[in-house]
Amino acid sequence: MNTEKTNCLPLLEEAVRLLRAYQFQVAGDAATVETSGLDIAAHADTGALAAACDLMLVFGGDGTILRVAREVAGQPTPLLGINVGRLGFLAEVTAGQLGAAVDRIVAGDYRIEARPLMLAELKRGGPPLRAMNDFVFTRGDVSRMIEVEVAVDGEELTRYRCDGLIVASPTGSTAYSLAAGGAIVSPSARVFTITPICPLTLSNRSVIVDLNSKVLVRICTGKLKTHLTADGQVATRLRLGDETVIRKAPEEIRLLRLTGSSFFQTLQQKLHWSGSHA
Repeated sequence: MNTEKTNCLPLLEEAVRLLRAYQFQVAGDAATVETSGLDIAAHADTGALAAACDLMLVFGGDGTILRVAREVAGQPTPLLGINVGRLGFLAEVTAGQLGAAVDRIVAGDYRIEARPLMLAELKRGGPPLRAMNDFVFTRGDVSRMIEVEVAVDGEELTRYRCDGLIVASPTGSTAYSLAAGGAIVSPSARVFTITPICPLTLSNRSVIVDLNSKVLVRICTGKLKTHLTADGQVATRLRLGDETVIRKAPEEIRLLRLTGSSFFQTLQQKLHWSGSHA
């Protein structure tokens, strides 16, 4: 649960009631249990909770799902997002659909969808970063362009002068990459999207490469602060000459999807495209 969203609590209470009505045992991570005050079993963190349960309900927006996805990376336990945020591309169920969703899950009316995670490693060392949506290279406080060199599988792609650079997974194509002019990618496509943010050269466009590629980004800017951010939540400071290799992580995330839902329906509804019925 996103403990900063107080409107999550009534939904959490409803979920506990619904699940107990089907004789399921209910547990939560320690922070959620402490914040909610619910009489349910507590596990130290979301990773420990995932190892002990068959399904994790995540209450919040896409940001909460992204955080939990990184924390449970590699666990086979599927996640079901309950949207208490705004746009909610990753969340499968709205607040008003919770009861019907539990009934359908109990009836087996669902499928499990695997999504790739991304891994970023700095060649100079340090712990690797994981992301479900994207890695973003951005400038600091000064409103000036940064310069980065990009290579794919050892072959030079180009040198960008831009406000930033996004390397996105298929899942992340509808996030920051979309706002920066990147392509919308089906979650089942096995690709990375490399998208510059406001590039100086107008011919610099979003580039799509195979998901098994290794994307190397070298920092060519020394006078400006440059940061690498994972899913907009975890950041590290970079310096001149730093090289970061981005590739597909060995772990995946499993999302529970109700039968009949689809990525293209979500696009129509969330982006209010012509022809949408919602």
